[in-house]
Amino acid sequence: MVETVLNLPVVANVSDAITAWQEWMRHGKRASNHTLISYHTDLRHFLEFLSQHLGGRVSFKHLEKLEAKDFRAWLANRSGEFEATSTARALSTIKSFYRYLEKQSHAKNDAILHIRGPKLKKSIPKAVSEEQSTQALGIIGTQHEEEWVNKRDLALLVLIYGCGLRISEALSLRYRDIPQHDNLRILGKGNKERMVPVLPAVKDAIADYVSACPYPFSENSPLFLGQRGKALDPAIFQLQVRKVRRALGLSDTVTPHAFRHSFATHLLSAGGDLRSIQELLGHASLSTTQRYTHVDKTRLMNAYKNAHPRA
Repeated sequence: MVETVLNLPVVANVSDAITAWQEWMRHGKRASNHTLISYHTDLRHFLEFLSQHLGGRVSFKHLEKLEAKDFRAWLANRSGEFEATSTARALSTIKSFYRYLEKQSHAKNDAILHIRGPKLKKSIPKAVSEEQSTQALGIIGTQHEEEWVNKRDLALLVLIYGCGLRISEALSLRYRDIPQHDNLRILGKGNKERMVPVLPAVKDAIADYVSACPYPFSENSPLFLGQRGKALDPAIFQLQVRKVRRALGLSDTVTPHAFRHSFATHLLSAGGDLRSIQELLGHASLSTTQRYTHVDKTRLMNAYKNAHPRA
């Protein structure tokens, strides 16, 4: 029988501590499911690196004895695979976890607090062109030997591109969330709800995947499943997109999130207004959405030529 203190399980090892920390974040800090998924992914990558770096299972003593060079080795390991923004968030996650460990008297390490993350540039969103998006959609459903997996990957990319979702938002959907009408309710960052329209092509792709999936669904099942019938790991889908990128000879900026950018950019090109796009993307600030005006130079130049008296 598991004893509890303040409704959190007794901690015996690092794995228990992660579970307790996530429960504390969920109930004490009211972190959203999307945030918790990101935290879980960051911690898993960190511990997987440490297990190889240290040559064994990671304990509290290991976490206490890590030096600055160990943390920098982890950051260097991420640099070739993850974007700087993702690594900066991961470092923040690890620091938060260490603060929790210290507060609960499990482990203390001051070295992590002095580690600086990568410098972040205020970059313009890098969208995928309409032609490249079409090519990517044509390839992603042909990469795997199992047909249902191909249909899953296609449905997920169509959903991200067709509705402008973050990958965490798409993967948090449950079977009960399958759109029956022309809109979809999304729980985004900060537990903010928004409604997004759903194109027939998106509904058809999801229905095709669900009918082909060999695993049974319940109302509360994750909508997108991995090959073992569990919730799909975002890293698996990111790998599939990298394969598409290499097959088409596209730049390293073509990630699942780039298709969310493409959703916004292509809407803007078609005459969509920024306020509506802000609502569809779930941006808290219009200034975040305004970055897309720098991407759509063609539309702005056409507007200038049509409206300016000296053009």
